[in-house]
Amino acid sequence: MSIKNQSKLQRFGELQQARVIALFSLVGMSITFLMMCFAIKNANITLAISLLFASAVYGVAFYLVNNKNHVKLSSYIIIYSLYALMLYLVYSGGVASTGPLWIFIVPPVSLYVHGLRRGLINITVFVLLICLIMFIPQSVYAHAIYPIEFKLRLLYSFLTISFLSALYEYSRSQLYNNALELNQKLHHLAHYDDLTGLHNRRDAQRKLNKKMAVANISKSFSILLCDIDFFKLVNDKYGHSAGDAVLTELSQVFKASLRETDYVARWGGEEFLFILAQTDQAEAFDVAERLRCAVFQKTVSLDDEDIKVTVSIGIKEYQQNLTSDQLINDADKALYEAKRLGRNRSIPA
Repeated sequence: MSIKNQSKLQRFGELQQARVIALFSLVGMSITFLMMCFAIKNANITLAISLLFASAVYGVAFYLVNNKNHVKLSSYIIIYSLYALMLYLVYSGGVASTGPLWIFIVPPVSLYVHGLRRGLINITVFVLLICLIMFIPQSVYAHAIYPIEFKLRLLYSFLTISFLSALYEYSRSQLYNNALELNQKLHHLAHYDDLTGLHNRRDAQRKLNKKMAVANISKSFSILLCDIDFFKLVNDKYGHSAGDAVLTELSQVFKASLRETDYVARWGGEEFLFILAQTDQAEAFDVAERLRCAVFQKTVSLDDEDIKVTVSIGIKEYQQNLTSDQLINDADKALYEAKRLGRNRSIPA
């Protein structure tokens, strides 16, 4: 799948993440501001200042993601300020020693923002830090005091939430990757021929219409309609697997013989359509002859058989007011004339 088409689903995922980050920062800003008001009411000035600072940080994160589209920077501000706030609440105890109860929001947010691997690493570091805060003796430094039963149950619960959040994140990432893979397969089926790897007729029609929409006198283009001579005899004599091998090998010859700006598609059966950018009919004839000679010199080896084929090519330069059907029909008439005159030749319309 091309980067352009693959990125459509990725951009959708990024848009969804931006919305979640914006929502979380807005909710975080509101909750911390409300908690600050309660802290002021309880005359806990240190906690109130910390919560005011956290609310301001979440406000900055919301502004960055909502107005500046800095999703990555905003997500980093959110997650690391969240770590700092949670560690402070564990250290200080918050209101009536209930601060540690807020740490359960860390696992889902951390895993969503950083992904499974990095999120688990950060959660592990976070667990080690809160263990240091809660289990280091008061004689080393002063911190909130919690009963041992509370500390152990807090850790068990936190680890359980972390496990469930990791399981959910793993499932979510697997579904996202499966969706990307399915999108890639669908795109390939919609735009490419499965046998030859060339663009298919649907994509060729889209390309031709797009080319005609922007074509003008100074940027003319031409098409070639190419057909393998006596291809039915190849299938009848050597089998359909040999016919498939011929189509595949000639497709490689065509791609190797064209410029980067040119386009080739399997138009149907043993027919191929070429769209030659900024090429008039005389230049297109030269390209057609180069392709015809390359095919004439090509030998397809299959088991003990060497198969040689030729091609006939019809050429038509695009002119204003021609429809795509008229353009194709004119090239097809030139191709028919090349067949009538003995095949293995290029004929301009």
